[in-house]
Amino acid sequence: MTKVFEKINDSFTCDSCGHENPPAPQTCRNHCRKCLASKHVDVLPGDRACDCHGELHPIGLDYKGGEPQQIVFKCKKCAKLGRNKIATDDDRDKLLSLAGNPVPQF
Repeated sequence: MTKVFEKINDSFTCDSCGHENPPAPQTCRNHCRKCLASKHVDVLPGDRACDCHGELHPIGLDYKGGEPQQIVFKCKKCAKLGRNKIATDDDRDKLLSLAGNPVPQF
């Protein structure tokens, strides 16, 4: 049986920079809106079943229709790659710093 996406959109404190993050507007937030870092806690989105707990470091952007749609992450502990939707309140300067970074295929 395939697990269905579990929507979790709670507030949290970023382990990387200490920023307080409210729930995301219009999407589920799994990354810091200031530094864009995340924590490797899911095997499937929202399941909290991964025991890695490494820092997911933002490495680039995924584009659709010429516009950035998702942040691409790489875990500093296990090297797993992942993506998450860009939230409307994510730091635009930090997002722009990722533009043009080559993103591995996965």
